[in-house]
Amino acid sequence: MESEQKNGVENLANKRHVRGWDFPLRFLALALTLTAAVVLGVNTQTTQITVSLLSSLPPVTIPVTAKWHDLSAFVFFVVANAVASAYAAVSLVLALANLRSRKSAMAIAVAIADLLMVALLFSAIGAALAIGVMGYEGNSHVQWKKVCTVFGRFCGHGIVAFGFSFAGAIAFLLIAANAIFNRHKKG
Repeated sequence: MESEQKNGVENLANKRHVRGWDFPLRFLALALTLTAAVVLGVNTQTTQITVSLLSSLPPVTIPVTAKWHDLSAFVFFVVANAVASAYAAVSLVLALANLRSRKSAMAIAVAIADLLMVALLFSAIGAALAIGVMGYEGNSHVQWKKVCTVFGRFCGHGIVAFGFSFAGAIAFLLIAANAIFNRHKKG
């Protein structure tokens, strides 16, 4: 009898411990994806490029600006992270509201939306990272030159934003895994 009570208390404590990860992970996902969107969303750098038109003329210096919204992959990245951070805020409120009622349909809908955020973030990271690698490495086949040698700060901010977004995607993945684990334990 005593062992049954002890096992019941241990199971209850384990369920609370596993459910307890939901809120910190949601808050972490919110902070990371919002930070990624802001870091890349305010990213801009202007530099002077020297161009020589003719050998008999002196070189001309032209200001050139790199902006995040010049590349559609970066726009997708910023919008995807903004959507994910807004969803994280809404899901945090829903998780708090669902804490007392424990509605199964809402929990499943939130878990599916969590998985959608994982897919959205990983696709945005992949698209933006592909363009980032192109800027860092260049592409000799299409005669694209390396631009990160000229716009180093811009590229550095992009790398930081990609890291924050990747960590946010992992946080959403852990949230989804936690939800699946909790559903499995209930069954």
